[in-house]
Amino acid sequence: MKRSQRLRWQATTLMTVAGLAVAACSSSSSSSATSSASSNAALTASAPGITATTITIGSHQPLTGPAAPGYSEIAPASNAYFQYVNANGGVYGRKIVYKYLDDGYNPTNTSSVVRQLVLQNGVYAIFNGLGTPTHLAAVSFLNSEKIPDVFVASGCECWNNPAQYPQTFGWQIDYVREGKILGQYVAQHFKGMKVGYFYQNDEFGQDGVKGLDYEIPASMVKSRQTYVPTNVNIAPQVAALKASGAQVIVAFAIPAFTALLKLYTLKLSYNPTLVVSNVGTDPITLGGLVSAFAKQSGATLNGSALINGIITDGYAPSLGDTSNSWIALFKKVHDQYDAKAPFDGNVYYGMQTAYAFVQAMLNAGRNPTRQDLVTAIQKGLPQGPTLAPYAYSATDHSGMTGAYIGKIDNGVIVQQGSVLVTDATSTGPITTFAGTELQAPASGVPSASS
Repeated sequence: MKRSQRLRWQATTLMTVAGLAVAACSSSSSSSATSSASSNAALTASAPGITATTITIGSHQPLTGPAAPGYSEIAPASNAYFQYVNANGGVYGRKIVYKYLDDGYNPTNTSSVVRQLVLQNGVYAIFNGLGTPTHLAAVSFLNSEKIPDVFVASGCECWNNPAQYPQTFGWQIDYVREGKILGQYVAQHFKGMKVGYFYQNDEFGQDGVKGLDYEIPASMVKSRQTYVPTNVNIAPQVAALKASGAQVIVAFAIPAFTALLKLYTLKLSYNPTLVVSNVGTDPITLGGLVSAFAKQSGATLNGSALINGIITDGYAPSLGDTSNSWIALFKKVHDQYDAKAPFDGNVYYGMQTAYAFVQAMLNAGRNPTRQDLVTAIQKGLPQGPTLAPYAYSATDHSGMTGAYIGKIDNGVIVQQGSVLVTDATSTGPITTFAGTELQAPASGVPSASS
């Protein structure tokens, strides 16, 4: 299905369900098979989901529903990278089998499909389960069953709880850190201006607002508006933001609601500066949604042009930097294994997380138990394709520690300054990252690290 057709289908599905149309988003070749000290050990069925030839993992993903636009591309992109690894020696010779099931971004469905993956499909681990409200419906079960629950596709601070959730690990920057970085930018660059918040009414949005409030003076914040993913009629919220006089709107929203926010501001002849969390600002997805949603009401809008200037953040090299070694690697994988999808931020995200998983599996050893994977991550992972280091340790299960401020310009997020790192506390400083970006391995496959 072509991207334009898929976006139209996704937009139609979303609007039909919600009942609203809007008027007016280096290592050597085959290093994976040879880089263990125990490389001569026979491959065995060392844990559930691991045979002598395969590693079977699972995930819940919003292949349909309000989060499907853009996010439905993530799991196929991860699978594309796994296919690339499988074709280049696998993980110590084993091929990764990735089973991802649709939960429609509905927590009740998430609980059901995760239980199916664990109890019926016998997966070794749950990888990159997407969504804060959805994964919260499964996290207690996974930990009670001692299933590795790795690299959740959500920045909820709640994943960093080794005492309660010893099996669970975040991956992307958590929303509190992200809120702090965005909040500092707003406080510095829009000093004295009126600010409004627009955010998803769950831990996703609430964590983001916590970080914002750590940095933006309370006197600047004139309106706080929330939405729920099952109701796309956000006209009252946007009207309230306009009535408050907010000159800047800071949003923690999924792509569909970022697009709706933009369209409703246009409908009200309201032109605030938009500052939006990374999860809601993939330019290709967002621009397509703005155009597609407007078309539902008979309007023809150039969504890609309308989203220019939106301020956001990023934690990986920009897709616009075609000379970057990671962009070149993942573009090659995309073209070979996932060419029907656009090469956008969602595809990029899926491949980055898959790379991190392969790295972790290599570090877990040749015949790993489930606990070996947990232990390997807790020992720390190389930075890989990200621009800020991971926080992983036995006492910290959050993922990336930083990001840069970016701005959407002609279909890509353009980095505006240095990578900034911080923690999730109210007093932790925001500092410039002094480290360097790593290069992609020549083989495209990581090697085991100590």
